[in-house]
Amino acid sequence: MTIKGGAAFMGWNTSWTEILGFATGAVCVWLVARQHIANWPVGIANNLFFIVLFTQAGLYADAGLQIVFIALAAYGWWSWTHGGGPGTAGTLPVRRTTRAEWVWLVAAGAVGTAALTLLLGRVSDSTVPFWDALTTGLSLMATYGQCRKLLESWWLWIAADLVYIPLYASKGLYLTSVLYTGFLALCVAGLVGWHRTLPARGARMTLEATA
Repeated sequence: MTIKGGAAFMGWNTSWTEILGFATGAVCVWLVARQHIANWPVGIANNLFFIVLFTQAGLYADAGLQIVFIALAAYGWWSWTHGGGPGTAGTLPVRRTTRAEWVWLVAAGAVGTAALTLLLGRVSDSTVPFWDALTTGLSLMATYGQCRKLLESWWLWIAADLVYIPLYASKGLYLTSVLYTGFLALCVAGLVGWHRTLPARGARMTLEATA
């Protein structure tokens, strides 16, 4: 599939929208792994490029997801700078996901995936309604976790990327597929890096009890 307004990049027919989405996406994930606050505005720019790109590719759930990402980015931007609570100088620390958070995250993700699969199958011409919905659900779960600096959000991103890579390739979005392969590597690096910054066990238990 060749997208209108295309350009040649690494021998593929692509578009400037996809190239810019590639660049801002890579920078954003790198900044998240480093816990740098600039990931949020860069991520918003990435979302805007992907709204256009995914709409053109017929990945409507992924396109709509970008709008939700923008709202979550605004929340995450605030949370990272003001959500740390007493004794943290306002900076949000990395912590593990609590059992209660897992329960409602998994429940919300499952319900959302099922509902979106049915919706896309009925009101759109999507050829991959379930996979489009599944990646949407996983991404929303992971983004919320990122907003709260939950360590396990990286595992959710890894799961999503493992589906995104072949999904985008099947749609002819080869550059984006390569980008998500890079995301997968960055997610592993982010998981390792965030794990190293976890508070000591006693302090972590206190944080989880007050979460």
